[in-house]
Amino acid sequence: MLLCSCPAVKYWLIVILLMAIQYLDLAAGKHESTTRHYKFNVKLKNVTRLCHSKRLITVNGQYPGPTIFAREGDRVIIKLVNHVKDNVTIHWHGVRQLRSGWADGPGYVTQCPIQTGKSYVYNFTITGQRGTLWWHAHISWLRVSVYGAFIIYPKLHVPYPFPKPHKEVPILLGEWWNANTEKVIQQALQTGGGPNVSDAYTINGLPGPLYNCSSANKTFVLKVHPGKTYLLRIINAALNDELFLAIANHSFTIVEVDAVYVKPFRTDTLVIAPGQTTNVLLTANATAGGNKQFVIAARPFVTGSGTFDNSTVAGIVSYNNHKFKNSSTIILPKLPSLNDTNFAANFSAKLKSLANSQFPALVPQKVDRKFLFTIGLGLNPCPVGVGNTTCQGPNGTKFTASVNNISFVLPSTALLQSHYFSQIKGVYKTNFPDNPPFLFNYTGTPPNNTKPMNGTRVKVLPFNATVQLVLQDTSIAGTESHPFHLHGFNFFVVGQGVGNYNKSKDTPNFNLIDPVERNTAGVPKGGWMAVRFRADNPGVWFMHCHLEIHTSWGLKMAWIVKNGKGPLQSLPPPPSDLPPC
Repeated sequence: MLLCSCPAVKYWLIVILLMAIQYLDLAAGKHESTTRHYKFNVKLKNVTRLCHSKRLITVNGQYPGPTIFAREGDRVIIKLVNHVKDNVTIHWHGVRQLRSGWADGPGYVTQCPIQTGKSYVYNFTITGQRGTLWWHAHISWLRVSVYGAFIIYPKLHVPYPFPKPHKEVPILLGEWWNANTEKVIQQALQTGGGPNVSDAYTINGLPGPLYNCSSANKTFVLKVHPGKTYLLRIINAALNDELFLAIANHSFTIVEVDAVYVKPFRTDTLVIAPGQTTNVLLTANATAGGNKQFVIAARPFVTGSGTFDNSTVAGIVSYNNHKFKNSSTIILPKLPSLNDTNFAANFSAKLKSLANSQFPALVPQKVDRKFLFTIGLGLNPCPVGVGNTTCQGPNGTKFTASVNNISFVLPSTALLQSHYFSQIKGVYKTNFPDNPPFLFNYTGTPPNNTKPMNGTRVKVLPFNATVQLVLQDTSIAGTESHPFHLHGFNFFVVGQGVGNYNKSKDTPNFNLIDPVERNTAGVPKGGWMAVRFRADNPGVWFMHCHLEIHTSWGLKMAWIVKNGKGPLQSLPPPPSDLPPC
């Protein structure tokens, strides 16, 4: 057989060969990442719940906001335009932001806020992550209505490590406030007392049938078919409340937390703190005679002594497209008591990483830097010069909160910008203490000299250092659970306990084999939590309690991770549209 040597034939042979190579590469899972573009218009929207209408700050007029969909390896570009009078930033909660700290979002930490009429483009790549995360406003209390799901699918042709579900459903737990939450936090900070509480909890923005003046069309309904399995992507977007959640006559299989797969286990109830996500498999296999409606309910898990929203949000699991009606025939689930710390501790203890060849648990076995941070609430004297007003904290004091007795004060310019340009004078100090300033019985009777200091201090880490951090709750103003969130990293929860951390007794019991890997984890009430992580992401990274009132009182700090060697271990320059202060 003779082949023509003319240029046209050679050209088409090359084209066909290249197309075949590209097809084979795609079939092998290569070249699958893409760039996904989103437009976020922050604007006001009239919303009515509980017979109360108000103007909510929303993204694209949606409450909750739009879901972002992406795959592992994708580049995500979100242009945010601010059409409201409030300054705005968005945090992509749990996204590692490897070398893209300019897109992380906390106001005055990685960026100055986006002002009225201005815009900013968040640009980052999702590296080595898949699962359920979320996004929310990260300035003041705006995240009460500015939040949404962030769903990351595995790479093409990579299955879940569990049976493929029939359908996937986001479940966003939030709060409805009749009041303006910006005025709520302003009043709390001015008076020094605890804030007012929400009027209802919500599922996907809906309060459900258990509240006064909340009709069937304000109830979340999950329609299921008998025998089918559903993946519920559960997110706690509430401001100040950990929550129990259950579905009547059903159980869950927990398969993922904070976008990290876990060893599956079954439970009738889960507990989820603000900032956390939990993926569960729900099989529609209820046996309750002819009943076709089952309540999915959530109510608070309470560990503190302050006031809280003691109510229950309900949605409906409805079989075979049965139309939901308010009725006494719906079946309610049994939830733990409000203060059931034993249930919460046992639930947390069951969470383990898969720790297999495909999804290894890369726990640092050796540690370069060790830290002990005391965390908790405190009390300051009522400031002089407040007129006849008496502060509304205990005994006329003012609530505060601190890490190692430092109540963190946000600067007036962004920490990351100051760090990058080495303009730290008057912005922050690098002398954040490695340990508490003085020793005491942290969970016992506190001494009298525990008044926190206000300051903007950070802890500096060399690139790639391995870190062990013990977070110790304190009883200065009452013990309480604190869900701590670390930006820019996942960490491994290698140990937890009640009482004071004891290095010689507790360290030998650390789980360095398959501890759960998270971005947000709860320090137990009157106890401690030990985590480990590798500081492999240069930049400035916020760490704070995800109970919004505690963050407002100062329960926060920041880490600076230095650049490593070369551009792949260094923070790139800021984008040209970085908002000014």
